Amino acid sequence: MKTLYTTIVVFCCFFSVYAQETITNDSISRIATIKHRIEGTHVEFTPETPTLEQIAGAPKAFYSYYWEFGDGTYSKEKNPKHTYKATGDYDIKFWATNNYDTGKPPTTRPKKISISQADSSTLDEASMTEDFTLQRNREPMPNEEIAVIMSYRNYLNYTTNGKLYIFYNEQKYKANNFEITDVRAHHGEKQISTEGFVYTNTIDNTENTLLASAENNLLQLKSKPQDTTIKTNLPLTLEASKLYYKDWNLFEFDNMKPNEERNLFFTMRTPQEMLKDTSAIISIRGVYVPDANYDNHKVKDMEMEIVTSHDPNKMSSNGTFMNYRLVRFKTLKYKIKFQNNGEGPARTIRLETDIPEMLDKSTIEVKDMYPKCKICPKEEVRYSCLDTTFTDTQAIFTFKNIYLPGSEQKNVKEYDSTKGFVKYTIKFAKDFHKKKTKSRTAIIFDKNEPIITNYSTTRFVPGLSIGVKAGYNSFSDLKDSESYFFGATLSPYKSYRWYWQVELLNSFHRYKDDTTIQESFTDGPQGFQFLQRTTTNTSYENIDWEIPVLIRYNINNFIGVGAGLQGMLTISEKASQSQLVENYEGTDPDAPIFESFETSSENSESFANFKTGLLLDVTAGFARIGPSVGARYVINFKENYNYWQLYAIWKF
Repeated sequence: MKTLYTTIVVFCCFFSVYAQETITNDSISRIATIKHRIEGTHVEFTPETPTLEQIAGAPKAFYSYYWEFGDGTYSKEKNPKHTYKATGDYDIKFWATNNYDTGKPPTTRPKKISISQADSSTLDEASMTEDFTLQRNREPMPNEEIAVIMSYRNYLNYTTNGKLYIFYNEQKYKANNFEITDVRAHHGEKQISTEGFVYTNTIDNTENTLLASAENNLLQLKSKPQDTTIKTNLPLTLEASKLYYKDWNLFEFDNMKPNEERNLFFTMRTPQEMLKDTSAIISIRGVYVPDANYDNHKVKDMEMEIVTSHDPNKMSSNGTFMNYRLVRFKTLKYKIKFQNNGEGPARTIRLETDIPEMLDKSTIEVKDMYPKCKICPKEEVRYSCLDTTFTDTQAIFTFKNIYLPGSEQKNVKEYDSTKGFVKYTIKFAKDFHKKKTKSRTAIIFDKNEPIITNYSTTRFVPGLSIGVKAGYNSFSDLKDSESYFFGATLSPYKSYRWYWQVELLNSFHRYKDDTTIQESFTDGPQGFQFLQRTTTNTSYENIDWEIPVLIRYNINNFIGVGAGLQGMLTISEKASQSQLVENYEGTDPDAPIFESFETSSENSESFANFKTGLLLDVTAGFARIGPSVGARYVINFKENYNYWQLYAIWKF
């Protein structure tokens, strides 16, 4: 008894400790905190981040950083120093992204700091290389948030009032991929709920233009030289964007001086039900109208890859879900991203990329890359270039004579400078089937071991193929049977191997039942007996609905087989019966007939005689789409009602 008591106490203690440890671990959330130190007019920021938990087999885990200083500026450095132009209170926001780490990114609460010394003479450094850009702090992951930076510069030589549009949640995806939870405007940008009046004029160099405005009756503006790289049909851009995206927001800004740069910040939350395909490319779009009096504008699309963990080495494609009917002339886009996590620069980067057999390697066209360089010529050169070679199953992109710094390299502050990518397009081969593809890339920095990316997949939406079918049913066990049918089929469009098929067939069936003869002896009026013979003939005219549901398999382009279940419902049955009564002189069947008479009757039923059975099927012709002929045998489960079906079918 004492031993049992001791065992129970030990077990309870162990369970208590284990439960306490489990609950404690589960209750701990990963939090990053903001530390800062003020030295005169300079503020130095330092992050305190949780310990990284290395993904087994991945490169060394590390954090990337993103700061917003509360005055319209930002930084991606780990320990940025910032000088404020004005005194006051500022809300600091910070995001840390855990790369090659098994957990979720840490959360950070904003921190309010008070600035008592400022330097109004501090000049903003010109940082934009383009007039309009979209950036993000990391790739989207379900049920997390990302920060998006919309940066814009006034490239005109006068002060302007303009507009900014942001479009998100692509129409082609059923679920929403983003919701905007916060907008941080530091230059008086105002979000408006309606689009209002849109000017339909472009800046040209012809003559002064008179414009009608919602606010002013007449507004005369001097002509300005048009930048030929700028889009000029704003209504067309907006309508095309609204067709492509479900949601959009509009902002107005005022008094933007020439060459002034501004940033508008968004926090976008990814819902749990967002697209889960980690090889898909999703996007948001920005439209920048520098002067609201004109239609001249710039458009920027920012493509992103959905992730389940933050890995800078990734392969993605826009061929996530494609319509097979329309794909013949579609060009697929692929993007391979990589990051040098070494302690020194990479001089040669080799990307060994799988090319699915349904794609034509000869159609590969490199659209963009980083590090930026030329395409290598056939002969060897000493300048930086990108070379493309092929094997039977791969395309190999090789950056030669480049300099890509490592994230662990001394004096490297910007992690973005350690990243690179290749973006290319490829077309389908002449003959390809409707099947899923998978491809990935081996990334080799100099002579290091390869880093293998995720699989990038392409899939086809099932699509629907409607077919017409007609033929003849042969009932060997029925007398004088004639049965013709026509109907429609529904199946996935041009399936490769396995697929389902549902049919609705309307058949017209005429047949006769077996003739029955009954003989009996009947007493006549004079008391003698005579033979009475009754002959009964029954014929049927039916309208039946056949509803087969089957699984089919295409052996090749021309032969297909299938099996399934079938229900047959008689929606209309007309039974015609005739009786011939013959009376003989005496009881001998060879005696003369002294009397005969005939009667007939009809009987109709609706929605009766439901039959079920098993079917086996084979077709020959164009198995996936187009015309073919077939034979089917239907085995009835209960009644002796088996039959062959011979038919022709055309799938569209």
